[in-house]
Amino acid sequence: MRDLSRLLRPRSIAVLGAGWAANVITQCAKMGFDGPVWPVHPTRDAIAGVRCLRSLAELPQAPDAVFVGVNRHATLDVVADLSAMGAGGAICFASGWEETGDAALQAALVAAAGAMPILGPNCYGVINYLDGALLWPDQHGGRRVERGVALISQSSNIVINLTMQARGLPVAYVACLGNAAQVGLAELAAAVLADPRVTALGLYVEGFDDAAGFAALAEAARAAGKGIVAVKSGKTEASRAAATSHTAALAGSGAASAAYLRQTGVAEVSTLGALIEALKVLHVHGPGMGTRLCSLSCSGGEAGLVADLGAKAGIAFEPPSAGQKARMGAVLGPLVTLANPLDYHTFIWGDGPKTTEVFTAMLDGYDAGLFLIDPPRPDRCDPSSFEPAIAAIEAAQAVTGKPAFPVASLPENFDETRAIAMIDRGIVPLMGLETALEALAALQVPAGHTGWRPWPVMPTREARMLDEAAAKAALAGAGVAVPKGVTAATLSALDTSGLRAPFALKGLGFAHKTEAGAVRLGVTNPCTEAEMPGAKGYLLEEMVQGGVAELLIGLRRDPVYGATLTLGLGGVTAELIADTVTLIAPVTGADIGVALRRLKLWPLLDGWRGRPRADTEAVITAVLGMQAMMQADTGLHQIEVNPLIVKTNGAVAADAVIWRDA
Repeated sequence: MRDLSRLLRPRSIAVLGAGWAANVITQCAKMGFDGPVWPVHPTRDAIAGVRCLRSLAELPQAPDAVFVGVNRHATLDVVADLSAMGAGGAICFASGWEETGDAALQAALVAAAGAMPILGPNCYGVINYLDGALLWPDQHGGRRVERGVALISQSSNIVINLTMQARGLPVAYVACLGNAAQVGLAELAAAVLADPRVTALGLYVEGFDDAAGFAALAEAARAAGKGIVAVKSGKTEASRAAATSHTAALAGSGAASAAYLRQTGVAEVSTLGALIEALKVLHVHGPGMGTRLCSLSCSGGEAGLVADLGAKAGIAFEPPSAGQKARMGAVLGPLVTLANPLDYHTFIWGDGPKTTEVFTAMLDGYDAGLFLIDPPRPDRCDPSSFEPAIAAIEAAQAVTGKPAFPVASLPENFDETRAIAMIDRGIVPLMGLETALEALAALQVPAGHTGWRPWPVMPTREARMLDEAAAKAALAGAGVAVPKGVTAATLSALDTSGLRAPFALKGLGFAHKTEAGAVRLGVTNPCTEAEMPGAKGYLLEEMVQGGVAELLIGLRRDPVYGATLTLGLGGVTAELIADTVTLIAPVTGADIGVALRRLKLWPLLDGWRGRPRADTEAVITAVLGMQAMMQADTGLHQIEVNPLIVKTNGAVAADAVIWRDA
């Protein structure tokens, strides 16, 4: 891995170009960078009031970091010269590389850089708010800090917008990847997290270039007590409309990326606001947010809103214990219903000791607490009456050691000055109720398995579909139960002597047999059935009896994450119901069990309203068998069983399709 320390924490900076490059010099001066900044330009005497050097040869020493603001063709020679002179690294600002189809030019840039780290090309650069070093050609909204979070983005505009936040988040680094021709996401993330002053990492990700490397990075970050939260864009997938299997349609890029982030222990949020709020929590409290939350407000309307929005975010508020009720009831009296979310009314408003006792008693029984409080705007109102409640929130956290979050219903109801001061005291104000709930729910992501890495990505190859008979023979060889059956080229040649009716009759050679009219159930005599146009032979099987549920199980190679595993309710309505969970291989039996319980219709498998319970252990065994097939045979592209008919004792692959190398 390259050493990015000089590029990220430079003691000297060189700036090449004019125009945008002038902003780099101005921003370094405004932020108080105390090292030399050397503009280099062949014709100008000064840029941004600083005397120019005529060429790189005039530099007094090899610079630690260089902002290369010249055109893309000149960039090649400049980068080669910088590498030869031992510069610490460069930002390649110019566009017009692989993003416009010129992959050869981008490859030449990487070759010119050699061992010298470069960010980009087509890259805005890096801001180091810790040391005041900015290789950044534009405005930004940040401030100097002594410690804070790092922000890495694959979009320059997105990260510029993030610097303009007024929510009190202390930002230590801002970095853009651009085209990531040389230094990728995992490498850059590892470099910023190596700074002990960095507390957490926030990402705006369009794609992962090294899934295994990022998984290793995420594990190391969590071990160091530094959480990661991400916004993943690009979740739609136009090719899903033309998918040849249920699995491909249901496990698109959004499901795969969400599964990957979850399995690496990275919190995923959908909005930039939630990204900021989650990072504030990670900055102060670190990763490992508990799942048991309480909520307190002095309004029934607010309590109801928390309950409704909490359910939408996937947060369940468990009721307080009898001990907590007794303790709070002694202060609040008989008129207050002791629940969670709690409306504590205004009987104790302004009474610091009583408010502190109620807040502490409630918080003590949970992992963390939300305390709804919207201080009046100070320009038109007097917020002083809210101070006792705010002080009580801080006291409750201090006494219990549990995170206590003051939550404003609207984000503007905490001003930036107050938010910064609170965070400096170790209290995290969350701005916007719905955003706060999304952030806290995301932070409940479990830690990834130690040592887990996705399978290597396989090169793209042509695939052919095995017919169902061949697919089931392969499954049976891996220990997956399949129905007893026979095959023949014609209906009249099917030998039923060793089978017991009723039968399932299927035409071979169809990816979707139901749509092609190539499935007939309850058959007693195949010889009396009509031929199936287009069938490449026939499969006759004993029908599976005693099914409790039908599941879809699908594994397929993934060009980014190695292989995905999709579990869900199956049958001909699988895509209509779309009740699935996607995982990234490899998985354990325990992972599969947890995933099944995440299905919306899990109760149907678990004896809902007196129904017989499905044999989920048999499901797990079947899935692990299919995973072992994929792992052992790199020629397999995709395995789909739909349905896997689950009984009270056992599970049988009633239909299966396999794609493998052509």
